[in-house]
Amino acid sequence: MLKFPLHVPALQVVQPLGVYYVTVLPAELLLEVAYSDAVRASLRPGGTTYELTGTQRLPQPKRFQPITDYINRIDSAFPNSIIIAANYREEDGLIEDEELVGNDATASITQGSRWKISGSDNGVYTLIIPSPKKLAAIIDGQHRLFAFAQANPDRLEMDLICSVFIDLPKPYQAHLFATINSTQQPVNKSLTYDLFGYNVNEEAETFWSPDKLAVFLTRKLGMDSESPLRGRIVIAPKQNDELSQLVANMSWRVSTAVVVEGIMRLITTNPKRDSADLLAVERKERRDIADYRKDRSPLRWSYLNYEDAVVYKIVLNYLRACSNLFWETASSESFIVKTVGLQALFDVLRQHAVKIYSDRDIRVARFEELLRPAASIDFSAPEFRNASGSGRAKIRQALLKAIGDSL
Repeated sequence: MLKFPLHVPALQVVQPLGVYYVTVLPAELLLEVAYSDAVRASLRPGGTTYELTGTQRLPQPKRFQPITDYINRIDSAFPNSIIIAANYREEDGLIEDEELVGNDATASITQGSRWKISGSDNGVYTLIIPSPKKLAAIIDGQHRLFAFAQANPDRLEMDLICSVFIDLPKPYQAHLFATINSTQQPVNKSLTYDLFGYNVNEEAETFWSPDKLAVFLTRKLGMDSESPLRGRIVIAPKQNDELSQLVANMSWRVSTAVVVEGIMRLITTNPKRDSADLLAVERKERRDIADYRKDRSPLRWSYLNYEDAVVYKIVLNYLRACSNLFWETASSESFIVKTVGLQALFDVLRQHAVKIYSDRDIRVARFEELLRPAASIDFSAPEFRNASGSGRAKIRQALLKAIGDSL
């Protein structure tokens, strides 16, 4: 019987794509917490065996039985790694951000389900899995893992090597999957659709899903000479301690996941549903799914009508105003330049984006007018010293209280 929270030793690996962690997890645990968009394992009544179910076609189910037969052999071994992306909710494709509930200044804080990493002095990290909630999206190795659901029960104790990415954006997951598999055999495009909800190959912007657009705009913010985030966006977990260790001798940085999530929440409330709608029956353009469901995201209309340049300019000019009023004068101890600060600033933008857009005034000066009443707040003060969801909420509440009805 698995008991949560689980604390598992892990090694950090830093490569050009970003940082991830190599660890060993038993098959039973992975069946409990992992999923792909096409298949998942559920414990049968009695708690000793699993059954496989899928919201879509099971990918090549005939492959399970030979793998299961191999698992049951006395000499079975799996020296290659199962690759997973932690903290993505199965139901809507959004990053798990359980510490924050609600979008207004009175949002409540809950205990976390997010997978986390903590460090140690000897270089061995600890992977913390707080609950059995399915938050581990499988990038590679799903047939290998789900074959355990049909294996002899004693095989559930078998250890499996895992490479765990924390908060890796979905388009990067798809890219990684396609790259890994293309070195072995051609990737079936329909399988890519099933697993990730969109084509990882180049395609017209009119077909882009919200997460793909958000990643594109995030990359642009990381390179644009006018962007205050130029050179500051890295593919790493959202936790501040990991970012600080990764760039210990450099100026402050922010994770790709934080920026992608901030942009995505401006244009969708359910990116997974949008991706599925764009590919249902036949490939569709964004505008074609306008009437599929109600979505109250502030810049939803811009997304559906291909106003990517407008979305980008709003985000860019807002961040420039943030830089002018907060970041340029912030001390290294200020939480306004840490993950929770960036998240809180994106929360404020989300609440004011509708009026900003409707007024057709997206100048830097307009955003400075909005934020200036909060410019004197000292975000290095003790009340903001919490690098979790509660810290984010406190910063956001302070910002909104100072801003008031400035618009």
